[in-house]
Amino acid sequence: MAASRHLPRVKKISELTDQLIGSLRHLRFSAPVTHIYNPLVYARDGYERYLRRFGSTTKAVVLVGMNPGPFGMAQTGVPFGDVEMVTGWMGIHASVEQPRAPHPKRPVLGFACRRSEVSGRRLWGWARQRFGTADNFFSRFFVLNYCPLVFMEESGRNRTPDKLPASEKKGLFAICDHALQQAIEIYRPQWVIGIGGFAEKRAVAALVDMEIRIGRISHPSPANPRANKGWANLVETELSAMGVDWLSE
Repeated sequence: MAASRHLPRVKKISELTDQLIGSLRHLRFSAPVTHIYNPLVYARDGYERYLRRFGSTTKAVVLVGMNPGPFGMAQTGVPFGDVEMVTGWMGIHASVEQPRAPHPKRPVLGFACRRSEVSGRRLWGWARQRFGTADNFFSRFFVLNYCPLVFMEESGRNRTPDKLPASEKKGLFAICDHALQQAIEIYRPQWVIGIGGFAEKRAVAALVDMEIRIGRISHPSPANPRANKGWANLVETELSAMGVDWLSE
């Protein structure tokens, strides 16, 4: 009975996902971007399992990432979805199809991917260390990505959304801002916290008319020098400084 009470929230997020996919499908991107993956399409099974397992209730804090990593959500459909963390800690196993035009240097192997998503290992590793079980963490937190698209250059190099031309960012950000606003209305958190500066800025822009507290934590990417010196301790300090340390009690 308790689980069925929360199913409408999952249904709303699933419907929002369908709308987001449809809106993004009409966008076009120019060189140096040559390939675009949308794991909400080909890895939808993993994303839906994530929603049903952990996204059926309101949240105190929603953490917002930038976009999928090549060895995380691009493989599993789960935000920051390092395979080992998704299967071992979250208990999620899912089928993964193929993107429409795979990049030869960025294959989608799904849950058979052997590469580790460092950002995901750090984020979920901290959550496991602090909260123990996934159920305990997700009873208070949820994690979403602002943009679901993976942009790749001919070399296979990632191109993050903030590096797109202004004309392309305008349409993309308008769609993603709207989707984030709707997701926050569904989850009704007290805090929205950007994982990195980009996500914080987009949250501020998207949620400008909502009475909600917005903050930022350092991104766990190995490209962030501060994250390489002990990201778990760093994020604890940052959350405490924002006044959300009570969530760990």
